[in-house]
This record gives sequence, structure tokens and C-alpha cells, in this order.
Amino acid sequence: MTVVAFLSVAPVREGSMAADVADAVDALEAFDVEYETTPMGTVVETDDVGELMDAVEAAHRAVDADRVSTFLKIDDKRTATSSAADKVERVEAHLGREARSGSE
Repeated sequence: MTVVAFLSVAPVREGSMAADVADAVDALEAFDVEYETTPMGTVVETDDVGELMDAVEAAHRAVDADRVSTFLKIDDKRTATSSAADKVERVEAHLGREARSGSE
């Protein structure tokens, strides 16, 4: 896959946002994307930037709130195919360990 993105969708309000974030993540299921949710956002991968944008719009619209904040960062490497996992593996190769604390 060549398009890797970081997506964060959340309502702007006080209190837990977990249910709203779950709605945004669930909306991604309707699209030809792979994703992994982290505590700060969701990494999304696809071969097509158009598919990504459609998925982002659906995730944004899935949050039912008066105000919704969506952050999107896209890495569209057009000359090579590299997954998010590949990118992490290259960093880990330089570290000589997993890219997380407490790893051995």
C-alpha cells in the first residue's frame, strides 16, 4: 500500500469521547482501507487516496455532535510501496529493538 494516513476524529466537548471515536472507527469498515487504532488516533492504509478521503469523510460524519474536530496527516509515497508496518520496522532496525518502551 502506498497511502498511509493518521486520522483523529473527535467531538469537541467535555467527558468521554470513546463512543464517538468508536463510531468514527466503525465507519471505516465500509471502505477498502486497513486501519489500526491507537490511543491518539487511527493509522489508515490504502492504495487509493480517493478511497482514503471517502473513508475520512465518513468517519467525520459518523460523529454526531454539534462540533467535530478532524485531524488528517497523509503520506502518499508514489514511487514505492511501503506499509505502515514497514516504516516502523525500518525505525526498529535502526534502534536495534522494538519502538516502544519496555521492549527487549
